[in-house]
Amino acid sequence: MRFRAFSCCLALVPIGLGLAPLGKAFGSPGELGVRHRIDVVVSAEPDAPIFQHLKGAKGDLAFTVRLSANSKESRFFGLLHPFFLDITVPDKADKLLVQQTKLWEEEVCHQRRGLPKVTVTQLGGHFGGGEGRIEISAIVRHIGLLVPPDELTPGIKLDQGSDDLGVFYAFRAQTRNSRLNVDLKIYPFDCFL
Repeated sequence: MRFRAFSCCLALVPIGLGLAPLGKAFGSPGELGVRHRIDVVVSAEPDAPIFQHLKGAKGDLAFTVRLSANSKESRFFGLLHPFFLDITVPDKADKLLVQQTKLWEEEVCHQRRGLPKVTVTQLGGHFGGGEGRIEISAIVRHIGLLVPPDELTPGIKLDQGSDDLGVFYAFRAQTRNSRLNVDLKIYPFDCFL
């Protein structure tokens, strides 16, 4: 009789232990969530026309970023329009045109549901003045339309990295003729729901 009572208690222990983790899966307080931040960096390839003719010249850049970041707790869909004035073309290709700048950040902690979907859809601007001025107008290719003269290729996946802010996932948009790169760095920050 004692053996039967003891074996019934042993059978209940795994069930009791198995149910404990289920409480966390259903959104108990202290559950680990995530909050994202997106930063932007603009650079140019070593063979970019601005390095051949306009070292030290000033310029402006603007681009459009389509962003979709949806979860149960937070929903965002829209276009971001960052604009950078008085950019100086560096004397070497290993220097950035635009230093790392925060583009967007979530204010609400939410359940993990993957990275925000982010795409650079167009890039425009100019460098220099007078006859040596270089105009930049790059857009993504659209079905049924001619290939743009300066095609913008978005969504080039870069290696995962880390810096002072933490771990990031990076994606590049690159222009074909003007040879500019717009890198978007997505940082996932742990937080509690």
